[in-house]
Amino acid sequence: MKNFYAFALLLTVALGYGQIPTGYYNNATGTGYALKTQLKTIISNGHNPKSYDALWTLYQNTAYKDHYYENDNTLLDVYSEKPGGTDSYTFSVPSDQCGSYTGEGSCYNREHVIPKSYFASAAPMYSDAHHLFPTDGYVNNKRDNFPFGKVGTATWTSTNGSKLGPNLNSGYSAGFTGTVFEPIDEFKGDIARAYFYFATRYESNMPSLYTNAPSTTEVKAMFDGSSNKVFSSTFLNILLTWHQQDPVSPREIAINNAIYSHQGNRNPYIDHPEYVNTVWGNALFTPSFDALSIIAVYPNPSNNHRINIDSEVQLDEIQLVNINGQIMQEIKNPAAQSNTYTVENIPSGFYFLRLTSDSQSTTKKVIIN
Repeated sequence: MKNFYAFALLLTVALGYGQIPTGYYNNATGTGYALKTQLKTIISNGHNPKSYDALWTLYQNTAYKDHYYENDNTLLDVYSEKPGGTDSYTFSVPSDQCGSYTGEGSCYNREHVIPKSYFASAAPMYSDAHHLFPTDGYVNNKRDNFPFGKVGTATWTSTNGSKLGPNLNSGYSAGFTGTVFEPIDEFKGDIARAYFYFATRYESNMPSLYTNAPSTTEVKAMFDGSSNKVFSSTFLNILLTWHQQDPVSPREIAINNAIYSHQGNRNPYIDHPEYVNTVWGNALFTPSFDALSIIAVYPNPSNNHRINIDSEVQLDEIQLVNINGQIMQEIKNPAAQSNTYTVENIPSGFYFLRLTSDSQSTTKKVIIN
């Protein structure tokens, strides 16, 4: 837990913390659901809802462009971006705006991360940019109104690995039995923090939304009808796990600042990731996460452009991420000798080392002199 908070704090200070208006969170002094209510007041005041069509203009903001992977200034779409390789297709803004689509790569549209059927397209939820992502129109349609979750055996997979299929009813996602949609690991935290924002900004609306929602099997699986906890126990654990696994990124910070300029309010869980656990508590992690939390990384700082990683669990992936959020090295299914993994040829600099095992992740700070 401390590793995540250190990562989030350092990243926020380095890349955008100063852009939070002075005193914006001064009244956020409570704990638990009292803090959530205080945050609701803060982010409701000053919220100047814009039209749904105004989102097309917002998506032209540089914050939505790819400055983190290929760095090609195309739209960064969470359903098509391949963080460790070349994208299958790219979208230019605004020329590739949907329109109609015939398959992946046809055009981009506006994805309601919280399905609009849940709130019957009511304002201001309908055009609230904090939970509206520009995404591939075809993949958006595939996601439909299905809840997010952990897919067991995929029935459909996008070109970047986002999946649709039956929920894996075990581990941190135990409790769902229907079809779910699972984005790639790189953007799971982004989606979780959008849900935490929605539950906070529309806290007082949540009971009536649950009662009046037309969907009783898909969308409602994510919620419990309350104004405090808001989420079903299974879905809350999924969100908390994704928030923990995928810390706040420079991209999220930039978009949060752009949306603040657009509609006058912020996502507090991007500015202060620690608020998530202060409000809802901690996720119920699997044993592999507990083992990840005590991994040793040495030497650190390193003077020989290499680091060693001692891990009691088998690692599925090692990512070395620079301060700008770019993945400098990505090692899938790395080999270990006597439970020690080695990452070599690291240029001098400040990095974050993301280690993944059995869909659980932890992040370590690394300095190469």
